[in-house]
Formats: sequence, structure tokens, C-alpha cells
Amino acid sequence: MAAVNPYLIFNGNCEEAFLFYKSVFGGEFPYIGKFSDMPSDENSPKLSEADANKVMHVCLPIGDTILMGSDSNDASGEVVFGSNVSISINAESTEEADRIFNGLSAGGNPYMPMNKTFWGAYFGMFVDKFGIHWMVNFDENPTK
Repeated sequence: MAAVNPYLIFNGNCEEAFLFYKSVFGGEFPYIGKFSDMPSDENSPKLSEADANKVMHVCLPIGDTILMGSDSNDASGEVVFGSNVSISINAESTEEADRIFNGLSAGGNPYMPMNKTFWGAYFGMFVDKFGIHWMVNFDENPTK
């Protein structure tokens, strides 16, 4: 069965927020990556220095839940608070990920179709027909 986790998006203070959450809940970050960690090619837009130092993805296990987050950047624009929370679904297979993505995005705005990513996941994002933000993920290489 798929796991459901909250995903929070910040306007540049994600690391500060997650350090605060870590101070309250304890634990360690299994992963924290900056936008500068992303591979680039000649077609990739050049990151500003400010964006390069922002958090691309962080996760903090809290019990059976994983609190996840990232910063917004120049390409995605400033976050409007109230729409800065997504529900992240971790599927158990690409088939389950596709089924969930296709089902929940019907009538909505699938702005990032399911696709393989550089971090080893099969991933997509959308806003459903009710205005709720969703992320669907299948970790093809869960040891990373």
C-alpha cells in the first residue's frame, strides 16, 4: 500500500525550518540536497547563486511519517502560503504510481507528468480538480 507524507515548500528558509523541526522531533536527515547538487547540461537554465544554495529536497522521519520539504526557486516562483503544502504519495511500483497519478489528476492540472528522475525515482506532480497539490513517487533505487 502507498505511504502518504506531507511535503512543505518554503521561500528560501527550508533548511532553517527543518533544523527547527529536527530540534523538536529529534532524529537525523537521511537526505538533504541543494539545487547545486542537480546535474546540468547545456539545456539547463543557469542557477543563480541564491538558488544554488537553497534546499532542493530534505526529509525528516517522524515515527512512521516522513516530513519532506524544499525551497522554491526562480524557475518555480515565490510560494503563496496556503498552497505550499503537498501530499506526497510513495507508491510500491511504477504501475501503482501511474494508477494513482492518473486517477487523482483526472480533471486537474498534471504539470509534471510521471517520469524517471536523476535521483533514481519515478516521479510526477499535479494539482487535482479540487485545488489540492499532490506528488507521486516510486523509489526505483530505495537504497539511495
